[in-house]
Amino acid sequence: MELEGKVAFITGGGRGIGRAIALKMAEAGADVVIGYKNNTEAAKKTIEDIGKYKVKSMIVGLDASKKEEVMESVDNIIKEFGRIDILVNNAGITRDSLFKDMKKEEWEDVLNNNLNSVYFCTKAVVLDMLKRNYGKIINIASLGAFYGNIGQVNYCASKAAIVGFTKSLAAELGRKGIHINAIGPGCIETDMLMKVPSKVLDKMLDKIPLKRFGRGEDIASAALFLASDESDYIVGQTLIIDGGLELSIT
Repeated sequence: MELEGKVAFITGGGRGIGRAIALKMAEAGADVVIGYKNNTEAAKKTIEDIGKYKVKSMIVGLDASKKEEVMESVDNIIKEFGRIDILVNNAGITRDSLFKDMKKEEWEDVLNNNLNSVYFCTKAVVLDMLKRNYGKIINIASLGAFYGNIGQVNYCASKAAIVGFTKSLAAELGRKGIHINAIGPGCIETDMLMKVPSKVLDKMLDKIPLKRFGRGEDIASAALFLASDESDYIVGQTLIIDGGLELSIT
């Protein structure tokens, strides 16, 4: 699968899943733009590592939950690269708490960062995609969108909304040559997962048939497929990548 000549914009692209996707798409020949919010050093390190693939790359600091910052960033990317062919909506946070203790700010922070960012970024790129009748949009959801997690009402609600957003917009724009799909990761080795207590991690691992947590590369390979021409007859789907964890839940 090759992406030579394509331009990919990946939010939350400096670390974890976003970093893995950025490297995988660069390896496939795409020019890559990484959006990041806080960790400048991680974003710069990812761009440095992309350098070995001899593609064009750039980092963009932005808060993807703020419309003005997104619009300005997308305008700058299009000026620099000419277009955006691939958008990966990967920006996201957690603010875990039992619902009875969950503060209004914890609810709003997660919905803004996880869901509103998808709306703003997609809105910003889709008009240009419509002009060219071409685009690949990949939204990072979660296995939790389908099964929920204790203490993550806000997070799972945001990810379930992303699944609905993906299906609805795919129905609207599929006929325009814009392919929109989602990926639902299970337990992936990221900074977010490593915050979970070790006893809980052990229980989670025991439920996974493959007996390992997922790696960023596992998600990146799926994102590459959905961004490539090989997936041109797939729209509105959420691809679950969880090592079989779903089998032990149902």
